[in-house]
Amino acid sequence: MTMGRAIERYFNVALYMLVLCGFGALASTGGLDLPAVLLVGMALAIRGLQLLMQREFVIPERWTNSLTLIYVFVYLADYFFISRSFLGSSVHLVLFTMVIRLFSLQRTRDHYMLAVLAFLMVLAAAVLTVGSVFIFSFASFLLVAIVTFVLMEMQHSLSEQTQSSGKDKDDKHKQLKKQVGAPSGATSSQRMAYGLMAIAPALMLMILAGSFLIFFLLPRVSSRYLSAYTPTSDVSTGFTDRVQLGRIGQIQQSNAVVMHIQIQNDMQGAYDLKWRGVALSTFDGRAWTNSYEQTQLRAGLDGTYRLAPVLRNPSATGRLIHYRVMMEPLGTNVFFLAERPQSITGNFRPIAIDAGGAVYDLDADHPVNQYEAESRLPEIDVDELRLDRNNASGGMEKYLALPPLDARIGRLAEEVAATAPNNYDKAVAVERYLSTHFGYTLELPRNYTQDPIANFLFERKRGHCEYFASALAVMLRSLHIPSRIITGFRGGEYNDLTGQYVVRASDAHSWVEAYFPSSGWMSFDPTPAASLPTRTGWSRMQLYMDAAASFWREWIINYDVRHQQSLGRDAATGGRHFFDDARRWVAQQHRAMLRSARRAHKQVTKFPVRWLGTILGCALGLIGLLNLRRAIRGVRDRMLRAHPERAPRVAASLWYQRMVHRMERMGWRKSPSQTPVDFVQAIQEARLQKKVAAFTRAYESARFGNSVDDAQSLPELFEEITTVDAVEAAKAE
Repeated sequence: MTMGRAIERYFNVALYMLVLCGFGALASTGGLDLPAVLLVGMALAIRGLQLLMQREFVIPERWTNSLTLIYVFVYLADYFFISRSFLGSSVHLVLFTMVIRLFSLQRTRDHYMLAVLAFLMVLAAAVLTVGSVFIFSFASFLLVAIVTFVLMEMQHSLSEQTQSSGKDKDDKHKQLKKQVGAPSGATSSQRMAYGLMAIAPALMLMILAGSFLIFFLLPRVSSRYLSAYTPTSDVSTGFTDRVQLGRIGQIQQSNAVVMHIQIQNDMQGAYDLKWRGVALSTFDGRAWTNSYEQTQLRAGLDGTYRLAPVLRNPSATGRLIHYRVMMEPLGTNVFFLAERPQSITGNFRPIAIDAGGAVYDLDADHPVNQYEAESRLPEIDVDELRLDRNNASGGMEKYLALPPLDARIGRLAEEVAATAPNNYDKAVAVERYLSTHFGYTLELPRNYTQDPIANFLFERKRGHCEYFASALAVMLRSLHIPSRIITGFRGGEYNDLTGQYVVRASDAHSWVEAYFPSSGWMSFDPTPAASLPTRTGWSRMQLYMDAAASFWREWIINYDVRHQQSLGRDAATGGRHFFDDARRWVAQQHRAMLRSARRAHKQVTKFPVRWLGTILGCALGLIGLLNLRRAIRGVRDRMLRAHPERAPRVAASLWYQRMVHRMERMGWRKSPSQTPVDFVQAIQEARLQKKVAAFTRAYESARFGNSVDDAQSLPELFEEITTVDAVEAAKAE
């Protein structure tokens, strides 16, 4: 294989891999429809098979022009009737153009066009996702792009050299050989391949490192450029001012992550809270709607919005919690808050609240993605609720209104609550009846029914939370108890790696709030408790993946001026501590050197200089000679203590002597008449006695039983005794 042919083949493979990485990044977002994935994937597989078999199939240029003109009409049909979105139809256009160009590579501009289309697919993937998987897709694309453009430049230079010379193919090959500085043949092409494989990852890592540095130095201030074209999620349609029965059940079919919630001072996941979204007050028999007017709020001087004065909850008691919510891009402007919200803070202006307690973001430049809030969890006083008056106060008519429904619903409510003396007990009785007499299922009804509540209560007797909550609200209204539906989320899985609750679409929930004049709106949840999912090793792995995704979301996607200030404060604090420690260390070393110098000066001045060297030399030699045997024995003992398995008996004796010396320094001296057991019993400090007893048992087993395992455990047991000594010394100070 000549060098020219090697470059051409490597370039075609690299360009194909570039397109494949771009399409892989786009397909991994999950925003691409299945037909497009299958058709483009099949085209890429055919192109890969051609490259593998070294066969070329080129679409004639006239066919290419005709297909391009035809697709103009296909694009319009796609935009108005199929995708019905600018982003979806544009992505289909990019994919079509890419497939056509992939099989019609004839000129240099076709190569450039294909590379640009691959980049456009990566750009579309960046719009369709904010997941951490994108960084791996982008890194792969960047790695292949470096190789592709290096080979593209080499091939372009070869083409120019060929056009400028009028020689035959052999002469052209010789010119390429001089240009690239490598001999022809398979060996030179292999060296070129190895060189590309070595330099491409290095360039990729340098580019990524520089990009991350610039990324963290320059915070994002807006996410508005392409966010308008991102597709809306199913979750957003479940929290609007009109929710059809069954909509929450459709949301619960998905296991996608919706938000992460971190509650202050919650280290064990001790909460099981409902995250309140929208309150719905009007029921027409098939759908709940929100008829509240929104009131715009003004932030305080600290940027905090006070919600408690607007909600006017009668109960001001309860536990106050502070929490932080990180939302995924759902396309909804609703803030999800715990019951009885008191305040909310975030990078948005302005916000609004309605009479149902729902809080909305009115700032189009700052969508809901991260905020902090406080809620005061209500304390339920059952006795007070039972003593409350049973007649509804003025202004509660909308919470008692009912459409024409099956008469059996009202009779069932009267029958269930017949023995209850007050409204609270009636609500509890109906709640208990629904949760114990009906089954929970996420299977949605297949047939259309005129009265879905009656169908649920008297025929199907199975449903999801929406049917339970709607049945309870309707039955309470038939008993003249004001009620409304609340949609939101419940609970979430606690991730002990991040200290956050992972709330998924499957946690979508609806429940009921009933009104009591003295206590305000109180929550009732008739939905039966679902069985807990079985935790497996894969579940734990998902928590690790979620922790990585949370870091990506927090420090990459949501990185802004506030995060930059936080990093700056941490860096400044860490740097100040480092320099303070370094300065103290230098000062200590300087003082130690001064003391050593003073001592040396005194010693030198006391003796004549001419005798100093002789005396010191003789003294050192004599000391070394006298202590040679001790030094050898010390080295041997140290080696035995470090490796007790070589001689367990001797090592046990050495470690026991060292323990006795340590205890003597702690104030517990062992007399020669005491046995090891007697010495343990003589120690009066309980914790220390326990550690010494464990050490003594291991010593006796190793010393008299030649146990290697017990001999090897002696260093660790000695360290535990030393730890007890350090703790006691700290307490004494």
